Amino acid sequence: MTNAEAYDRGFAHLSSHTVGALLDLARRSRAPRLLDVGCGTGVVTAAALALGAEVTAVDADPVMLEVAARRHPYATIRQACLPDLPFEDEEFDAIAGNFVINHVPDTAGALKELHRVLRPDGTIALTWWKSDEMTATNVFADAIAAARIPYEPPPRPFTANDTPARFTELLRETGFREAAVDTVRWRHQVDLDAWWTDIVQAGGPRFRMIADQPEETVERIKAHYTRLAQPYAHEGFPVCAYLAHATR
Repeated sequence: MTNAEAYDRGFAHLSSHTVGALLDLARRSRAPRLLDVGCGTGVVTAAALALGAEVTAVDADPVMLEVAARRHPYATIRQACLPDLPFEDEEFDAIAGNFVINHVPDTAGALKELHRVLRPDGTIALTWWKSDEMTATNVFADAIAAARIPYEPPPRPFTANDTPARFTELLRETGFREAAVDTVRWRHQVDLDAWWTDIVQAGGPRFRMIADQPEETVERIKAHYTRLAQPYAHEGFPVCAYLAHATR
C-alpha cells in the first residue's frame, strides 16, 4: 500500500494540473452523476464536488480511500478496481480517471467496463503520462542508474496502448464515439528536497525500492538525484500528459 499523505503531497500535487481539463466535459454536459475512477486521495473528487456533481469515487487502495472519505464526506467512496466495478449498467453521466488507466493491466477490458457503467451520450475523460517526457519522475530512475544500483522497473502493460492513435482506436473499438486525445504540457515547480522526500516516502511501485536500500545507498542515490534535478530548480520539471475524451 502507498503512504497516502506522502502521495498526496507529491504525485497528487503533480497530477492536479490536469483536473480542470479532465472535468471540462462533465462541466459542459452538466453531468450530475460522476464516477471518479482511481480517485487516490480525492483531487478530482474535490473539484467535481465544487462543480456541483454527485460524485462516486473508487480506488483499489484502502489507505487512499480513508483519506478521500475523511476529506470528502459528501462523496460516495467505494473500494473497487478496474476492470470490475460494483455498479449497475448506465449508472453514471460522466467518468473521470486521472492517471489510472496507465496502471490497469487490461486496458481494453477496463474501457469495456467503463463503457458499461456510463449512460448513452455520457462523457468519459482519462489521462496518462507521456513516459519519455516525465522528467519529474524519470530523474529518480536516472539517479538510481547513476548510483549503479541494480534496478528492474515494474512492467508497464499499458505501453502497448499509450499512443494517442492506439488509444483512440481502443475507445472506438469499445463503442465510444467522438474519441480524441489531447496533449497537455506544463512545468512542475516544486522544492527539490520536498519532491525527493514525498516520492520516496510515497512507496509507489516504481520507487519504493529506494527506501528499502541501506542508508548509505539511499544517500548516494539522493546525491545523484540532487545533481540531475538542479537544472530544473527554478523553472520546474517539464511534464507531458495525454488527455483522452469520448462520448458513449
